[in-house]
Amino acid sequence: MASEPNSKQPGGDNQGEGDREAARHYNEATREFVKSGKVDDAAERASEQDPKEARRSEHDGKQRAREEDPAVHRDYDKPVE
Repeated sequence: MASEPNSKQPGGDNQGEGDREAARHYNEATREFVKSGKVDDAAERASEQDPKEARRSEHDGKQRAREEDPAVHRDYDKPVE
């Protein structure tokens, strides 16, 4: 989408978090991947992964995270602070 001279975001096509063009590209690529028939192959390879290796990979990824998403272990019976 080309930006118009009177648009709210002067000087660029960056749409921020609501970037429709990027979402469209992602959705198209996802559809193509699903149509390609490679989903079952990828799922099969993932199921063959060693569980210890999977846990180690998950742990390593979490170590790099700034913080854990509070929704991961949220108690839905308590109000959000």
